[in-house]
Amino acid sequence: MKLKIALEWFLNPDHLPFIAGIETGKYKQAGLDVELIEPKEHYDGFEVLQKGEIDLHINEPIHLFEHYFKDLKSIGCFFETKGGVMIKESSLHKLRNNEHIRITTPASNPTTNKVGFEILKRYAQKEGFELDIQNVDFIETDFYHLKNLQKDDFDGAWLCFYNFEVIEADHIGFKHLFIDQHASPYANFSALELMTTESTLLNKRGAIEKFIAVTNEMIRYLGKNTEFGKAVYYDYTKSKKDELMDKIITDTITRFDYIKSDSQRWENLYNFLHELELIELTPEQYSAIWID
Repeated sequence: MKLKIALEWFLNPDHLPFIAGIETGKYKQAGLDVELIEPKEHYDGFEVLQKGEIDLHINEPIHLFEHYFKDLKSIGCFFETKGGVMIKESSLHKLRNNEHIRITTPASNPTTNKVGFEILKRYAQKEGFELDIQNVDFIETDFYHLKNLQKDDFDGAWLCFYNFEVIEADHIGFKHLFIDQHASPYANFSALELMTTESTLLNKRGAIEKFIAVTNEMIRYLGKNTEFGKAVYYDYTKSKKDELMDKIITDTITRFDYIKSDSQRWENLYNFLHELELIELTPEQYSAIWID
C-alpha cells in the first residue's frame, strides 16, 4: 500500500529511520510503498494532509497545536533534541546590557518571534538582567546559521538545534552560548511528531501500524549501528561523505525514540503556548488529537 509522507523541511538526518526503512527494503517487505515529500514551505504539509493528498505529515509539536484542525491525529514523536537560541560569545555583552541585537532565523513571523523572545527574556530573568523586546530584531534569512553568525551584523540565531548547530559550532571552534530549555525555563518543542487524520486512519490503519512497526525496528537498529546510519544516509541522498555530517548523524541517532501516541508528552508545551496566547486549543481538542 502507498504511504505518502510530507516532511517538515528538506531531507536531513532527522529522517534517518524512514530512509533506513526505504534503503533496506523493510517497508517493501511489509507491503508498503513509502514516498518522502519535501515541502516548498514549512507548513505546507498541514494543508495537503487536511485535503487528504498525503497520508502522514512530520512537523514540530508546536505546529501540531498551532495548525490544529478537527480531523488531525498524532501518531507519536520519533525524535527530540535540544533547541533554542545561539548567541555568539562576542555579542554576549550586548545581550546582558540590553543593547540592540540582530537574530538570524529561517522563519520570522509573529509566532516564532514571540517564542524566540520569550526564551531570551526568561533566560535574562533567570540570570538577573532585563531584556526589552524592542532591542531584539529577528531577521529572516535561511538555515545556514553558522555562516550567518560569522558575519558581523548578526549577534545570534533562532531555531537552532543541538544536533545540527551546536555540533557544527563545536566542529569549527565557534564560541557561543546555546540557550536551550535547560538554560531558560520553557517547554521544549524541538522534536518531530508524526501526524495523520482520522479519515486516513479509517482507510489505512493497518498500513500505518505496519509503518510504525518497521520504523521502530529501524530506530532500534540505528541505535546499535551508527555506521549503518551514515552509509544509508549518504547512499539515499547521493551526498559525499563529510566529517561534520558524520558527527551530526552520530548525535542525531541518539535522539530517536520509539513511536507511540502520548497525550502527556506535550502538556507542558500546550500550557506554555496558552500562557503566551499563541493558541486557542481547548482541553477537549487537545485530548482528541491522540490516537487510541
